[in-house]
Amino acid sequence: MIVHAAGVWKTFGRVHALQDLNLAVPEGSAFALIGANGAGKTTTIKALMNITQPTRGTLTVLGADSRRLSPRELSDIGYVSENQEMPSRMSVGAFIQYLRPFYPRWDRALETTLLRRLALPTDRKIKDLSHGMRMKLSLACALPFRPRLLVLDEPLGALDPLVRDDFLEGLQSQVGETTMLISSHELTEIESLTTHLAYIDRGAVVFQETLPDLQNRVRSVRVTLMTGDVVSFVDTNFSEDGLTARLEAQFGRVSHIETSRAPLRSMFTTMARAMRTDGASQ
Repeated sequence: MIVHAAGVWKTFGRVHALQDLNLAVPEGSAFALIGANGAGKTTTIKALMNITQPTRGTLTVLGADSRRLSPRELSDIGYVSENQEMPSRMSVGAFIQYLRPFYPRWDRALETTLLRRLALPTDRKIKDLSHGMRMKLSLACALPFRPRLLVLDEPLGALDPLVRDDFLEGLQSQVGETTMLISSHELTEIESLTTHLAYIDRGAVVFQETLPDLQNRVRSVRVTLMTGDVVSFVDTNFSEDGLTARLEAQFGRVSHIETSRAPLRSMFTTMARAMRTDGASQ
């Protein structure tokens, strides 16, 4: 596993931001961390990037302890964050030129392709870039050295649709070559990239699985009753076995049943509401 967490806790005073978190990210995957605000997604990413350190537990990245990442591991990790800081007085071109020597595998051809695809003005100072342009610059700086692991923390927040398309096009070009760990609320946009995901709630991973497995388990169900009424819902533990009997026991005589894969956004909202209800009842 390119990222592995076992029994990770992170405590701030009396607050447990992470609680016995376990996570395994396979190499080559596009792994999405999903969960409500405050669930622990950003804390998880900061811990694996050694921006903050776990209170206890084991967290490894590229086989190394996250608290002791060496220049060798760091040269294999790209990082893009909505709140990333960059030297504001440097121009786009000067900043990229500054970064190149730190990465022996820096690909100048890929750099040129990304700058063109993302429409980044190399002569403009970073302080004069819009938020969206700064996010695109972060991606243009994280991809040319072809990292084994690309970590993205809320990369699409506050981006307009055109900038999002440009940004996602840049990511699509690396699918299969670079392992991606993505924390994002923009589930519709990242669904086409995602191969695996983990759902985090109150600092712990509730489940993690491949997207195809989740799509088979979580289904949109539309039931037409003999009365003509229609009932629609998302079933988080779908099974064909005994489906009609179970539905009739709950709703009455059934005329027709339709099932389909639920979009990732619908899966998330269904699970988030269920977690909220479970939390309120405790």
